Amino acid sequence: MDQFGNILNFLMYLGVTVPLMGLGILLFNLTTPYNEFALIREGGNLSDPAKAAAAKATAYDLGGKMIGQVLVLASAVYHSVGLVDLIIWGLIGIAFQIIVFYLFELLTPFKVLAEIPKGNVSVGIFSFCLSLASGLLLASLISY
Repeated sequence: MDQFGNILNFLMYLGVTVPLMGLGILLFNLTTPYNEFALIREGGNLSDPAKAAAAKATAYDLGGKMIGQVLVLASAVYHSVGLVDLIIWGLIGIAFQIIVFYLFELLTPFKVLAEIPKGNVSVGIFSFCLSLASGLLLASLISY
């Protein structure tokens, strides 16, 4: 019977974390002037190198945001005292990732929001690393 409780707990936490991940991806997509999924989809046309590069830069950028968010969620699952606590930390993680992205946009000598859809893969990779680092940092800050 104890194992049933563990499975139920697993399912409840899964039922909270998966929608939080989806919400994060949706908000990341809504806070940029371009549609990440459209850019990635259009990159499948290998006859257009510009679209392929834009897709790659976008995939790095969005992928980094997702991994950063998952790091925060994993830490929140581990440290949370309940589902409400997990939701709060998950929302903080989403907000933090968006804030870091816009600080990156503000502090760099180039415009990230212009470079990624133009296919600047280097900016996409740097954004990936920044999202990963910020997610890891926030994840490590969750403690009681």
